[in-house]
Amino acid sequence: MAMCVGIWALLMALHIQAVNGQMVQMDSAKSGFVGSQVELRCIFINSNPPVKISQVTWQKLLNGTKQNVAIANPALGVSVLPPFKERVSFKQAAVRHRTPSLEDTTIVFSNLQLSDEAAYICEYTTFPAGNRENMVNLTVFARPLTRMTLTTPTIVARPQKRKMTVATCVSANGKPPSVIRWDTRLKGEATFQETRNQNGTVTVRSNYVVIPSRETHKQKLTCIVSYRNERITDSVVLNVQYEPEVKIEGFDGNWYLNRQNVQLTCRADANPPVTIYQWKLLNGSLPSNVEIKNNSLFFKGPVSYDLAGTYVCDATNGIGTRTGIVDVNITDFPNNQPPGREIPQDPHNAGAAIGGAVGGVALLGVAAILLFVFLRRRQRTFKGDYSTKKHVFGNGYSKAGGLPAHPPMPKNLQYPDDSDDEKKPAQIGSTGGFEASERDFDAEAEDLKRPYFTVDEGESRDYDERTLAFQYDPEPEIADDMISQTDGSVISKKEWYV
Repeated sequence: MAMCVGIWALLMALHIQAVNGQMVQMDSAKSGFVGSQVELRCIFINSNPPVKISQVTWQKLLNGTKQNVAIANPALGVSVLPPFKERVSFKQAAVRHRTPSLEDTTIVFSNLQLSDEAAYICEYTTFPAGNRENMVNLTVFARPLTRMTLTTPTIVARPQKRKMTVATCVSANGKPPSVIRWDTRLKGEATFQETRNQNGTVTVRSNYVVIPSRETHKQKLTCIVSYRNERITDSVVLNVQYEPEVKIEGFDGNWYLNRQNVQLTCRADANPPVTIYQWKLLNGSLPSNVEIKNNSLFFKGPVSYDLAGTYVCDATNGIGTRTGIVDVNITDFPNNQPPGREIPQDPHNAGAAIGGAVGGVALLGVAAILLFVFLRRRQRTFKGDYSTKKHVFGNGYSKAGGLPAHPPMPKNLQYPDDSDDEKKPAQIGSTGGFEASERDFDAEAEDLKRPYFTVDEGESRDYDERTLAFQYDPEPEIADDMISQTDGSVISKKEWYV
């Protein structure tokens, strides 16, 4: 219905009443905020010859019903009807004169109210032309009241980590309704609610919900209200109370025997601040040489094994108590190099160490090269067999040649059947190269029992003739073309240089 009235008012504003050159000029639409002042223009364009204006009437058209607002009559004067009497007046003073001029009958609304929103008709009664009129549509805006508040003066972070509303932003009694949004670094969520009031305004309410914690303390929360072309902001800083966050400092992992001036400090982040610090040692009592000052433990004298253990610090504030723990172990000697710190070195000692390392590497390289050359040369020059350096003595084997070439044993040797002694060969009788008496053979038989062995030609050992049990070819002496080796053997120059 209201939209139909608006369209009709617009058409009426575009229509210029002209009968015999007479018309009423008005604005098509006017607007203002509650409490402000607004003018509704109405001008009569007379004809030539002019017509006589008998009366001018202002009317309020709302929901199809007309209501008189103000009347100007040349004979009777001016009349403003309730409820507009205190707030509506004719702009031109000539309208109120004894002989008024009614061509300009613009009215002024003061202290504009929401109820003033309607269509207003300006009607001229003339003679002899009759009635002439036009209309203006008045819109009234209501600037909202914006406020932002904390839900409670103090917000407490609980171990249950439950969500709660920490701030509320309200844009009340606005027309048209406002739009609310939040600007913050907090990881929360917002809820929105609109309420339409009886006077036509709208109240928008938004709550910001978050889980209170140590991280949300002192965080800024800003509410931004957008109303038409205006931007309204309001901010609060959260005051979150939480239990102490405790950490023990001072143990660097390098407490060694006889170290001096060591201490432990209990650091606590809390709101409100910590009021009580309590120290204790698990499974025991604090060392006798410890001194407690506020939130610190000072250990007098050198470090000993008595200081080892698990130290506990209880920190208490108005919200609760939390605990910090540190395990202290004692070493016999300090660490070689504390973390993040380099051990200074004497430049001269460092240069000497580097030079010695380089020299050692070079020496090893030279030794390796010489050894390689020596082994390579022996591999390329020696083609014989070390077993050829040995000569066989006695009745043993030679490493180089297997069984020695013994002279053939006489086939006419026999052993007496009636002897239990060691069998001894006896000559049956023959002629040949092997001649020996039984006595001589018995003596030589003992030598035959000796184990086989070989000796190097270089050994200077005397052997009697009995060692050679049989007649071997005579041993050649070391010739000029033989070369003695470091292990006592000899090899031929022919083999060496082939």
